[in-house]
Amino acid sequence: MTTQASVADRLGIESGTVVLELGYEEDVDHDVRDAVAERSGSALVEGEADVVVDVALLWFRDGDGDLVDLLVDARTLLADRGVVFVLTPKSGRPGYVEPSEIGESAPTAGLQQTGAFSAGGDWTATRLVAPRSARR
Repeated sequence: MTTQASVADRLGIESGTVVLELGYEEDVDHDVRDAVAERSGSALVEGEADVVVDVALLWFRDGDGDLVDLLVDARTLLADRGVVFVLTPKSGRPGYVEPSEIGESAPTAGLQQTGAFSAGGDWTATRLVAPRSARR
């Protein structure tokens, strides 16, 4: 299994998964994006779309603005049991974000952190979900 396929697995991407992408810039990991699109079977949905999504990928770097606002934006399009992955540069990389910033922002946006893992050479993915009590 390739590294890209294992990242798609860890992101929970299956055929037919609708994936929203926010925070795209040239520095994102294109192998991760390609693996997600290939596994889901369709292109990633852009932030302006008006569809319900299963997974939101939020590329976030230090200086990208208010993380709570971005999480709220992602959550508005998220299915009840959907998942948000905040992808941040790894420690020592330009744009590094302290994990505590995600941990403090998630509850304010109505989400809770459930884990983190390496998502490519330069990025860490932090998994956020709505608390069970908030799911329908």
